[in-house]
Amino acid sequence: MSTPRSSGGSLPRFITPTAFLMIATAMNSMSFASWQSLINNFGKDSFGATGYEIGLQQSIREIPGLLAFTAIFCLVFVREQRLAVIAVGIMGIGIALTGFFPSALGFYTTTLIMSVGFHYYETMNQSLSLQWFSVAEAPVRLGRIMSASAFAQILGYGLIFALAAWFHAPYVTMFLSFGGLAFAAAVYLGVAFPHFPQKVVQRSGLVLRRRYWLYYALNFMTGARRQIFTVFAAWLMVERFNYRVEEVAALFLINCVFNLIMAPKIGGLILRFGERAAIVSENFSLMFVFIAYALVENANIAAALYVIDNAFFSLSIAQKTYFQKIADSADIAPTAGVAFSINHIAAVFIPFLLGLLWLESRSAVFYCGAGFAAVSMVLGFLIPRQPGHGRETAFSAHVAAPAE
Repeated sequence: MSTPRSSGGSLPRFITPTAFLMIATAMNSMSFASWQSLINNFGKDSFGATGYEIGLQQSIREIPGLLAFTAIFCLVFVREQRLAVIAVGIMGIGIALTGFFPSALGFYTTTLIMSVGFHYYETMNQSLSLQWFSVAEAPVRLGRIMSASAFAQILGYGLIFALAAWFHAPYVTMFLSFGGLAFAAAVYLGVAFPHFPQKVVQRSGLVLRRRYWLYYALNFMTGARRQIFTVFAAWLMVERFNYRVEEVAALFLINCVFNLIMAPKIGGLILRFGERAAIVSENFSLMFVFIAYALVENANIAAALYVIDNAFFSLSIAQKTYFQKIADSADIAPTAGVAFSINHIAAVFIPFLLGLLWLESRSAVFYCGAGFAAVSMVLGFLIPRQPGHGRETAFSAHVAAPAE
């Protein structure tokens, strides 16, 4: 069976919107995973980075995320699908260059280039997936895409483990290999896949609507909370427990195996129990995980916490499908950029501020994370059990329709 072309003819069965997003997301994830698993050790070994430099670097990394709303202006000149391809290529270039600049300035500059590609792709990915997939199929399809991402990360971490532990490859070789692979994937996606039309023409310009306020608030808190995991939990392993590159890669590998197996099932659970239950349970559990980070003294227990922490990331699907249910179809692309920027408001300044706090007290950083999770849990309770137009929050769900 083949997929019809809009201009006549047909496409091979595997040339579909789902396949496009699976490949693009997988390569974006593999490249970022390789960068993430190498960058802390690279900074420490290259110029003696401390928690301060790592925090500053992560704040710089989040600047393109804060500016993700600018992606909507790019859509005047290039289609969303094409912009997604370009973004993967830019990310590959940034990663490939990293190993050639073993200094603080190079550390920050290549991070910025990589991050522009990563965040623009993630913005387009969210927008395209919510446009191409129906409400009924979105949780399961997003779960499948997350599984493809996890598989790619497993492959990436496995290769890093082998390159570091068995072949003692230099950083420059590893960064160049994974960055080059991402760039090659972008070329393939641009050549092999045709344009897939969106069902609804998207509004141009920025979209901020009062009825989406809960979605915006959830995005803001997710951005704040995510930094505890991606920045400081990972740095804890390197600085406090002296994890080597191959050990970090092995830990990330375990995380990805879990996501590969569980993401599609979690998508089904969200479809069954709803977004409210998913978001509340995720943040309730993370409060205790962050408190445990603050108290941990054993490397193996810390590693177990890191795996548990990561396990809840699949539940982030619920936030996307909640928005899909309450949004006007034409708002998805412009709101995706705005929401992604809101997600990164906290992400820009929190790593830097908590990096300073880290120098005084590691535990205090993780207690802050527990506080972020508590606020997110409270916001989760405001999601209606059956969100939709006119039922954006628990408050609006109980407001009676006005009399005619």
